Amino acid sequence: QLVESGGGSVETGGSLRLSCGASRYIYSTYCMGWFRRAPGKDREGVATIGSDGRIQYADSVKGRFTISKDNAKDTLYLQMNNLRPEDTAMYYCAAELPLPGGPCPRKWDSGYWGQGTQVTVSS
Repeated sequence: QLVESGGGSVETGGSLRLSCGASRYIYSTYCMGWFRRAPGKDREGVATIGSDGRIQYADSVKGRFTISKDNAKDTLYLQMNNLRPEDTAMYYCAAELPLPGGPCPRKWDSGYWGQGTQVTVSS
């Protein structure tokens, strides 16, 4: 249901853009977001965007990463600038039904997940 692309290897300070394609129904109904898991660490929420456009970022990426949606292409993006070695991880696109009233839930365990795309930042 979700297909990611755009990972790769860059040096510190470099940029990458991740893309996530979804069905029209998921794209327009669900909260969508980017998560990452580094080796030996727990999964971390990076950025989420609600169906109402409300955006949240992890403190560690604020000012460097931008989440956005292209409604014409039903595609979610994550623009990552000024990358650091600590950003190295497998990045996953996810979709989760919003809570009543529209906000995105804290837990994203019952929706859809992409297969992941690796991002590696070298120092």
